[in-house]
Amino acid sequence: MSETSTVSMFAARRGRSPFLVVIPARNEAATVGNVVRDVHQHFHCCVVVVDDGSTDDTSEAARKAGATVLQLPFQMGAWCATQAGLRYAKRHGYRIAVTMDADGQHHASSVPELVKALNDDQADVVVGACPERLSLAKRIAWAYFRALTRLDIHDFTSGLRAYNRRAIELLGTRYASLLDYQDIGVLMLVARQGLRVEETPVDMSPRQAGHSRVFSSWAVVARYMLRTTILCLARVGRGNSRVPRPLSGAVSETST
Repeated sequence: MSETSTVSMFAARRGRSPFLVVIPARNEAATVGNVVRDVHQHFHCCVVVVDDGSTDDTSEAARKAGATVLQLPFQMGAWCATQAGLRYAKRHGYRIAVTMDADGQHHASSVPELVKALNDDQADVVVGACPERLSLAKRIAWAYFRALTRLDIHDFTSGLRAYNRRAIELLGTRYASLLDYQDIGVLMLVARQGLRVEETPVDMSPRQAGHSRVFSSWAVVARYMLRTTILCLARVGRGNSRVPRPLSGAVSETST
């Protein structure tokens, strides 16, 4: 059975959209509309764009493309924007949430493979991985973090991920808030709470516009490595800590 058939069957059983697509975005007016349209061309599902304090027309471009837009009151960071989308998924009863970047790197055609792994109960979180896109420096950095975190992940910064209901519940809590480097921090959190994390290979395209904010300069890279190392050392081996009750995010919602 094809991955697309799996998604269609899941939608039929639920009698609604099979999953929610969450797209955190900041100043991505040039690309976010195309990303939303790409999703809608492949699936009949709700797309939520979380505008992280953009100063351009990101919200308007997303809304015109057919997305529901959540607007954060000011720039709060990529993880806060993603968490707002996951809290939306929890509030509206979605069993699966898929996150995608707003810069055009991710393809909607890759989503069924991630969803299939969740439907088959192979994992609670699935990361769409494309190690071929990584530079030698990133490959070395990720090997270092694999050893430090003991996570068998090869594409830590991939924003193409699928979360099942257990992961959505966990990541919607205050315990998961304010993770500075959400790419590794989130994976460490879910693994410590006993959730299963898997990778699946996908194709990715170069950014259609702009540049990476994490790897924009050697100074930024050095700061990322230092802070993430401290995060890893602080988090590794802490076991299954108690997770507080979920809290709702403070966002305003507009839709088409």
